[in-house]
Amino acid sequence: MNLNPQNLTSYCCGLPTSFGILSVTCVGIIPAQRGTLSQASLPRRDHMDDDEYAKLFRRMNPPRFFLPALSTCSFISLSTIFQPYTYLYSCVTDRVVIDNKASDDATVIQVDSVNKQGTLLEVVQVLTDMNLVIKKAYISSDGGWFMDVFKVIHQDGNKITDTQLLDFIQMRIERNAGWFIPPLRSSVGVMPSDEYTTIELAGTDRPGLLSEVSAVLTDLHCNVVNAEIWTHNTRAAAVIHVTDNTTNSAITDPLRLSTIKHLLCNVVGTNSGSRAAKTVFSSCSDTHRERRLHQIMFDDRDYEGVKKRPRTSRPCVTLTNIDKDYTVVTMRSKDRPKLVFDVVCTLTDMQYVVFHGMVSTEPLEAYQEFYIRHVDGLPINSEAEQERVIQCLEAAIERRTSEGLELELSAEDRVGLLSDITRTFRENSLTIVRAEISTREGKAKDTFYVTDVTGNAVESKIVESIRKEIGVSKLKVKECSVLGTSSRGSQETTIGYLLSNIFKSKPLQ
Repeated sequence: MNLNPQNLTSYCCGLPTSFGILSVTCVGIIPAQRGTLSQASLPRRDHMDDDEYAKLFRRMNPPRFFLPALSTCSFISLSTIFQPYTYLYSCVTDRVVIDNKASDDATVIQVDSVNKQGTLLEVVQVLTDMNLVIKKAYISSDGGWFMDVFKVIHQDGNKITDTQLLDFIQMRIERNAGWFIPPLRSSVGVMPSDEYTTIELAGTDRPGLLSEVSAVLTDLHCNVVNAEIWTHNTRAAAVIHVTDNTTNSAITDPLRLSTIKHLLCNVVGTNSGSRAAKTVFSSCSDTHRERRLHQIMFDDRDYEGVKKRPRTSRPCVTLTNIDKDYTVVTMRSKDRPKLVFDVVCTLTDMQYVVFHGMVSTEPLEAYQEFYIRHVDGLPINSEAEQERVIQCLEAAIERRTSEGLELELSAEDRVGLLSDITRTFRENSLTIVRAEISTREGKAKDTFYVTDVTGNAVESKIVESIRKEIGVSKLKVKECSVLGTSSRGSQETTIGYLLSNIFKSKPLQ
């Protein structure tokens, strides 16, 4: 059968979905199991194991016309079929639909918009910034249109029922998706601000590093209002927001900034080996801190070198090419908050575009499957690039893994507080592997993930001694999970099964 724009309309005739076809709407495609158009060979509708993705779309956005999936073609691209009919896209307005009835255990968010590079990241970033947990996601952004479904819950495991919060989620996504073009890597979110000065640090990790950095800032009359520090594979990165002690505003004096930079480089640069320490200043209020940390770590090549974890405890990342069209990336790892954001952020910053994909998280494992191409339109064709992508995705998953003991500090904010707390940790032989520092309405809300200097668990007597020194009511202990052993089974997911009937997989060569 020759499917071209001239005879297209003869097949767009509302065939029932049980024909095993590609269900097409003006906003994307839904892969379904390939089959013939012989009615006698079709299973009865009431005996079909319907795909959850198709269920959600039929309920929230019923299909308007259909295309048969041809046994002679491996994939039908909307950009090819509808190129003479681009007006179809302009007829559909960008929209966000939030439904609490489509799923029993989650709030369903459907996003339809014109697709631009980085749109998926912007949507996932909104959900992540609002501390929503993505339990499942179905992604389709081929043919110039972005059509995704996310099943999300609160961190407490419940649906989102607050109508004001639902309206705010919808407003945030609509503001970002479709209309917002992500800034270039070299100018991510840079906007002038008088609120604070941003300091970005990168260098070799070592015990007591954060304590020394915060001590230098305190001596230079800088107050840390917000910060986030990551360590991974012997490297450390930090994004720190500071203000002047006296004016509570950004530091703008060039001479003073030069002094701060010089002293911080001396601290961070100690034992940096062949990689130079980096200190960068910017006056910005809209930089996405976590995305910037991923970029700093990536630029510092933290994915290279000797891994601390044994191979069996690291995430499982595999790549497969499909008929020279896509590279399929599959990832299995321990589930944790913001996992999807970390992966999508890394793929985007590596200049890869996600065309199709799915995410499914369970208590013991998170599974992610993405069909990607480079921005130049090509899949990954070299073994060297394959290995690099695998290393970078493993690093993205591991950077935010909560190793060690989680300590939560809640106290009245004051100048030098961070320096005092981190000095206490250092004097008791604790190493900070990750930290989140925040100040709200005069209150310091800090979270530290700590181990002993050898990377092992901290003894309880040391923790109690530190709590007594800082204040038992101020410092609380919360055990946090570590990255579990990745399951290497070949269990097939729904979307993987369906797409395997459209694409013929072959190993990457």
